[in-house]
Amino acid sequence: MAIVWSKKAAGTLYEVRSAGNSLRLYTDGVFHSQYNASQLLTGHVWDLLMLPAFFYSPNTIKRVLVLGVGGGAVLHMLRKFVAPDLIVGVELNPQHIYIGRRFFNLKHSGIQLIEADAIEWLKRYKGDKFDMIVDDLFAEKEGEPVSVVKANRRWFSCMLKQLNKEGVIVRNFINRDELLSSAGLKNPYIAEKFSSVFRLNSCFNENFVAAYVKKRVSSGELRKNLIDTPGLNPTLKTSRLRYSIRRLK
Repeated sequence: MAIVWSKKAAGTLYEVRSAGNSLRLYTDGVFHSQYNASQLLTGHVWDLLMLPAFFYSPNTIKRVLVLGVGGGAVLHMLRKFVAPDLIVGVELNPQHIYIGRRFFNLKHSGIQLIEADAIEWLKRYKGDKFDMIVDDLFAEKEGEPVSVVKANRRWFSCMLKQLNKEGVIVRNFINRDELLSSAGLKNPYIAEKFSSVFRLNSCFNENFVAAYVKKRVSSGELRKNLIDTPGLNPTLKTSRLRYSIRRLK
């Protein structure tokens, strides 16, 4: 991969690398995001973060909050395939926001980028609630991604306060054990708030994505909505969308 742009700031190395027709963001060697204007599906975990929107009928998801923007791969997919009225992305790292706007075209009127600590921002937020909250908060440690906030009762309670009554929380987990021990499954007070919980993963990723849904939904509904969406039909041999799904509740 060729290095298109690089910068070292506050001891951290940021790189934009080209991979075929795609641009990739690396922070201290950790792969954070990918962008290809003609092929928004990445074949990576960001595809999975979008999928829970398809538990719902078209035009149901109106407001989406993404905690941890990186280069904005999931924001682009949400905008194209889900088309909510508003996507709010909260990102602590100003370099990521700069790169997202300069190289990954995060300039659309329906996308609002906020430079802030996502955890503190959410605690203080007083606006309208969201239909979908995506928790993709990661940092780097010794060249490996690490979760920024534990999926415990306190954090779930914080997200639930800003979620609409039939909304969904989507979280990116580094491994299956983290997912299975999350408060959304293991804490009785939190778990009872959700009628459905699903695990999504792909053979192309080590990560696991969990969808905590406040209404009863099925994987069949999700699949039908994907089939009906141009560019996402997973039954086509040409489709880049590959996932497996399992109900946990």
